[in-house]
Amino acid sequence: MRLAQFIIENLEEIMIEWEAFATSLLAPGQTMTSLALRDHSKQILQAIALDIEEGQTDLEQAYKSKGYVRIADATRTAAMTHGALRYLAGFDLRQLAAEFRALRASVLRLWLKLGVGDENAFYQMTRFNEAIDQALAESISNYSDEVARSRDTFLAILGHDLRSPLAAIANSSLYLRSPGLLPPGAPLDAAKRIDRSSAKMSAMIRDLLEYTRTRLGRAIPISPETVSMEQICALAFDEIRAAYPERIFRLETSGELHGEFDSERLQQVLSNLLSNAVQHGAKRQPITLSAHGEADRITVQVKNYGRRIPADQLHVIFNPLVQIPSGRVEEDSTPSTSLGLGLYIAHEIVTMHGGTMVAESSDDGGTVFSARLPRMQAEARA
Repeated sequence: MRLAQFIIENLEEIMIEWEAFATSLLAPGQTMTSLALRDHSKQILQAIALDIEEGQTDLEQAYKSKGYVRIADATRTAAMTHGALRYLAGFDLRQLAAEFRALRASVLRLWLKLGVGDENAFYQMTRFNEAIDQALAESISNYSDEVARSRDTFLAILGHDLRSPLAAIANSSLYLRSPGLLPPGAPLDAAKRIDRSSAKMSAMIRDLLEYTRTRLGRAIPISPETVSMEQICALAFDEIRAAYPERIFRLETSGELHGEFDSERLQQVLSNLLSNAVQHGAKRQPITLSAHGEADRITVQVKNYGRRIPADQLHVIFNPLVQIPSGRVEEDSTPSTSLGLGLYIAHEIVTMHGGTMVAESSDDGGTVFSARLPRMQAEARA
């Protein structure tokens, strides 16, 4: 009996074994109904049987020899849905993979019991194994997508809910610094520390919310208007100096600096770049913020001196949740408290402006982050 025919004629027996194995798994398998345990098994097996019976071209065989396995659309759809539902049911990836191993073993064991001696048997088994492997890959892929989606949704909710208690902390600090509230001569250092810590937490929550926005498929919105980059830089410069009065900062501007930009978003970019420079730059070396106007664009740079970033790490520095290892802790450095999102968010905002951002680092020239922004925004982004 051909393998495809065997699968179709023995679907119930195969699914009983599938269900029995799923039930044997520790929770959640033991608490699920028969219908839930058999989720999409029938559709997966039927589609696999159809796939085995279909002929293959020489090109398809060549692709398979390189690891590219064709799988019927019906198999892909059923396997992807199965992976998503298993995640929602509480299965982990090992349990999901074990289900497919058990399915493979059940089908082949029951089929081989018939004493299959057909010269085409090996070919049929190969086709079956390819289909099972690809169904498992599709199922795991969709399972992983559901994990990422749930994580990002959780982070978005967490970031949103943290803003209210943080606002209460910041307002309390503002209240403590009200004139006449504290006795004359009372130190205000505690209130100022609360202010700085609140500002850091606010920036982290803001980056977290921006990250989850991009991960959930929504671009960071911008609202360009005619503004001066010099003014944007001045605001960011004053903010960072107030937050780190012990550090040395320099501001340099030249050329025509008016253009169409989202002022608030670019302040966010500069804030992230300057905070990054503070964390990774040498304490006794200056941090320079510069803006230079050219014919059709403005280049904004943040430069600091400190440990050189290796070339291979520069390639991933704008990826989300990437933190460049600092190596040995030096006396002339600031411990990192970054989530690894600041540079990613800055890169995304610059991209939404139609610009580009690059990073360079050397022992002599220091580390420089450059954002090159066109003066005029494309109509699609306006």
